[in-house]
Amino acid sequence: MDSESDAPRRPGAEPSLETGRVPRYGDAPKHAEPRSTLGWLLIIGAVGSVILLGMLAYGLFGPEPEEPDTVEVIRDTPDVIIATQDLARLQTTSFHIERVIDIEDRQRTIFGIVAEDAILLVAAADVTAGVDLTKMRDGDVVVDPEARIATITLPEPEIFSAALDNERTYVHTRDTDTLARRDPHLETRARREAERSLQRSAIEGGILDRARANGESAVRTLVRSLGYDEIEIRWRVRAAED
Repeated sequence: MDSESDAPRRPGAEPSLETGRVPRYGDAPKHAEPRSTLGWLLIIGAVGSVILLGMLAYGLFGPEPEEPDTVEVIRDTPDVIIATQDLARLQTTSFHIERVIDIEDRQRTIFGIVAEDAILLVAAADVTAGVDLTKMRDGDVVVDPEARIATITLPEPEIFSAALDNERTYVHTRDTDTLARRDPHLETRARREAERSLQRSAIEGGILDRARANGESAVRTLVRSLGYDEIEIRWRVRAAED
């Protein structure tokens, strides 16, 4: 027999069908299986979950975020004068009034549910009143220089302004239900209602009566300084003016 055929063969060392060569021990197969990516996906997913949980825990239990620095920028724009009016007003009285304005905008949503958009405005206003001397007519001033007598008829006192004090007026609370639509004009309506109600409160508080008394005293003092001893102040009835 041939010596090569009698030699013991290593396990798994079968002759190649194509070349007849006996593969050596430890040789890698020609066609290796590709490495699976499932393990890498599991590792990446686990790491991402840990990072997400860490960010969530920091947001819930971490320190409070610092307030961002804000810068107020005011840009100048051109002024446009659209009207002028000459005034000769004798402002005699001013009231400072404060009030809380509570306005609710009730909205009917789907399925008949009523939702509310509410605002609570703490309002403060300066209400001024006096006499508008531009409304005086010919014949309202009658004087007798020799007798030093003067008769003056003044128009009825009126409210000049009811302007909100912006330094003391502020929104205390603003509550909007989940299903409600936030009305961007609700604060404007609250401020307008504040001016109206505060003006009414000033009138009920007697601001016009005080303006009448102060106006009469101021005119009397002015006419007396001109050399008149006897001064009569009359007030025009508003119905006659209309």
